Amino acid sequence: MADKTVDVLVIGAGPTGLGAAKRLNHINGPSWLIVDSNEKAGGLASTDVTPEGFLYDVGGHVIFSHYKYFDDCLDEALPEKEDWYSHQRISYVRYKGLWVPYPFQNNISMLPKEDQVKCIDGIIDAAMEARVSNAKPKDFDEWILRMMGSGVADMFMRPYNYKVWAVPTTKMQCAWLGERVAAPDVKLVTRNVILNKAAGNWGPNATFRFPARDGTGGIWIAVANTLPEEKKIFGEKGEVVKVDAEAKNVTFKDGSTVGYGKLINTMAVDHLVEKMGNDELIKLSKGLYYSSTHVIGIGIRGARPDRIGDKCWLYFPEDNCPFYRATIFSNYSPYNQPKADVKLHTMYLANGDEPSIPEPMEGPYWSIMLEVSESTMKPVDTENLLKDCIQGLINTEMIKPEDEIVSTYHRCFDHGYPTPSLEREGVLKELLPKLQERDIYSRADNIISGAVELTLNYPDFVNSRQNGERRLTQSFAFGQTELAHR
Repeated sequence: MADKTVDVLVIGAGPTGLGAAKRLNHINGPSWLIVDSNEKAGGLASTDVTPEGFLYDVGGHVIFSHYKYFDDCLDEALPEKEDWYSHQRISYVRYKGLWVPYPFQNNISMLPKEDQVKCIDGIIDAAMEARVSNAKPKDFDEWILRMMGSGVADMFMRPYNYKVWAVPTTKMQCAWLGERVAAPDVKLVTRNVILNKAAGNWGPNATFRFPARDGTGGIWIAVANTLPEEKKIFGEKGEVVKVDAEAKNVTFKDGSTVGYGKLINTMAVDHLVEKMGNDELIKLSKGLYYSSTHVIGIGIRGARPDRIGDKCWLYFPEDNCPFYRATIFSNYSPYNQPKADVKLHTMYLANGDEPSIPEPMEGPYWSIMLEVSESTMKPVDTENLLKDCIQGLINTEMIKPEDEIVSTYHRCFDHGYPTPSLEREGVLKELLPKLQERDIYSRADNIISGAVELTLNYPDFVNSRQNGERRLTQSFAFGQTELAHR
């Protein structure tokens, strides 16, 4: 006999779980409960604070959406104008010592002449091939070649995406893309090359907002605070150790149990089926692939240098640094780092030398957040990763050898990105129905009204701006079950 029984139990208080709880609370129908093993909400969209007072998100998160419901929930949680900073995205790709405006494929006019020729040749070949091809690309690599040609593929798309996903592009499918990746316009690219002109801002996050305080994690803590306290169990009491799908009963670390009618699960699917102890589903889940994410933070004393300016996030396809993306986190909010009058010790200089002044000194301070992926196909020297990242920052001229490092941060998240591998769709089409047969779902609306899970089943539609973006009110989804990050 369970200690407590609810109609709907939500596992996980990250954005997906909170979205389900908000929806259940909004309709005021079935009884529900949300649980999480962490003491605070946020999951893989939370924010950590170093002892010195630097904030770092669990990777690069910025707020933009295709769902009005989503936007309304955030505005309810953080309703004041001063709760947010709005930013125009300023992003570049580091290539051959140059800062090429993002997206790379729209700005080959900024490349050396010989690379411009290779890119244009490839883009023209791709455009001609696309006119006669009547078959869909069989993988992400073929999609890249068809859309952008071999020049852009070899210079940026292949090496960068390998660094992000930790698998080769030949092992990834492309159904998830929508308008997440810009397809170059042959005429526009050629015109810009002739005129030596950069392309304008592109994409759904060309403008974005960021919380003034507490990082991205502060958003989800605020959303959780809008939910009734008696319907939340966080911390050790909310840590799931066993899911009995036949008896519809969940056991927690402290030994307590909760019975449920339906379960909304937002933990990684492979973790769920392990807690279910179902050998068939465990075997099936082995076909899902993921990469781990290392988040590294560097706090630096001194005024933000001119070479950094108002940059937001930056892409690094080359092998002179282990990270694929750097975020100038101090540019997002003045509260992401200590105030200038806070006195901190210099740990060491960027080149590893001891500081000349051992006493703590005042700022100002600025910070960089780095992301490094790891998988069985892309191992990482974890022991030396922090040192290698600092050297990578020097190699890419992000920092100087004599810069004073006053704070460092390194945390690895085992389930970082769910990889859109070639096998993924086949596994999910078999696995998710088997879970639903056991009344295990990923989103509240699917339980309540049978609404189709748009983000899961039609990612190309949701990720396209042609769908009337920001007006999609039928579905309410902060994410999907098997999605772990960003």
